[in-house]
Amino acid sequence: MNFELTEIQRMIQETARNFAKNELEPVAARLDEKDDRQVFLKNLKKLADLGLMGINVKADYGGSEAGVVSFSLAMTEIGRACASTGVTMSVNNMVAEVIQAVGSEEQRKKYCPKICSGEYPAGGFGLTETTAGSDPAGMRTSAVLDGDHWVLNGNKIFITSAEYAGVFVCWAVTDKAAPKGRGISCFLVEQNDPGFQVGRAEHKMGQHASATNELVFDNCRIPQNRLMSKPNDGFRIALGELAGGRIGIGSLGLGIGLAAIEYATKYAKERVQFGQPIANFQAIQWMIAESFTELEAARLLLMSAAFRKENGQPFARAASMAKYYATEAAERACHNAIQILGGYGYTKEFPVERFFRDVRITSIYEGTNQIQRLVVARDILASLA
Repeated sequence: MNFELTEIQRMIQETARNFAKNELEPVAARLDEKDDRQVFLKNLKKLADLGLMGINVKADYGGSEAGVVSFSLAMTEIGRACASTGVTMSVNNMVAEVIQAVGSEEQRKKYCPKICSGEYPAGGFGLTETTAGSDPAGMRTSAVLDGDHWVLNGNKIFITSAEYAGVFVCWAVTDKAAPKGRGISCFLVEQNDPGFQVGRAEHKMGQHASATNELVFDNCRIPQNRLMSKPNDGFRIALGELAGGRIGIGSLGLGIGLAAIEYATKYAKERVQFGQPIANFQAIQWMIAESFTELEAARLLLMSAAFRKENGQPFARAASMAKYYATEAAERACHNAIQILGGYGYTKEFPVERFFRDVRITSIYEGTNQIQRLVVARDILASLA
């Protein structure tokens, strides 16, 4: 197996790394402490200008057409510097990809270029509800056809980028008599559609710069041609796109974990106790070795899942394995980083405290890691039947 990156993949990785180092890292702590939306959105536009907001989208629709492996590499580099920017980039890429995959040609040409170019600061993914988190088939938001418009009613929660997204891919029940999960359809909702409103913001443990809000549909009317794919095909679309999104979130977690343990390792080489750098002690060396080994294993799992998706092979099991392993390895790396810094690691003066808060959500969104284990186990059991 050839583990060498292609020239395009190396270029994307280097571009993301340089941007993260020069533009994101210097402001990440400030954005965590203070809501500076102008700076945050400015950086999102710069990401778009670099071609990082539609990495796996065809050039015909405004994307970079660089593939899923490039996307994973770029997400890891952005995650090293600013997780809030990283999750926005991940969701944005996912929204552009779902429109490309199941949208009509008219929908692709209208929305993908705006998402990829930064004309829309971001795209939104409207799936989760209070009654439909790990069980999206249990959603209650409804859509009824009224003449040449669909009328949506209901609520979504925990929607990334809701306050500044230009368009949302949203799911709603269109056939209440259908078996669970069979009567759901997928729609495109624009920020200014009548009857649509961005609701309250969540106050989160981490990733503070990224907006997370409720969506409210109160007789929201959208044109009939905003339906994606065909009626009652939405649940299949959601499951397919979530699998791809797991590669993005796993890569984001990997970046956060690497940033944390790399910072702690450099600190350990400088911090002197008992007359020598603490990096000389076996207890510290073992934490360093464990974290770097686990994160390298996570990187390989992510590359495998990304390669499979990029080459049209089944990848759902690989994506779930990569997502849950990478995000939990990253949490352990952040824990070790704080432990290596000791009391300093618990203070806001050092970035590992922020990394620890930012990484925690990665094992929850895009499907909790408990759900990932179910996906993996069921696929294995089915394959051995």
